[in-house]
Amino acid sequence: MEVKIGVQHAPREIVLESGQSTEEVERAVSDALAGKAQLLSLKDDKGRTVLVPADRIAYVEIGEPTTRRVGFGAL
Repeated sequence: MEVKIGVQHAPREIVLESGQSTEEVERAVSDALAGKAQLLSLKDDKGRTVLVPADRIAYVEIGEPTTRRVGFGAL
């Protein structure tokens, strides 16, 4: 699944592909925003860990990745 994280005072968002379920990501985000954790910690498909300070999270989008289209044909 694709996760996009907007960080305050940062010009770009963090985009990662995660093997975690939607429920796991939602739980991690809600724990960070509720103050139960100071860092939002997510693992991506390559085994890397992404840490974001909870007080700097602007938004989080959780969804399936979109397939990229190739070509100029009208659909």
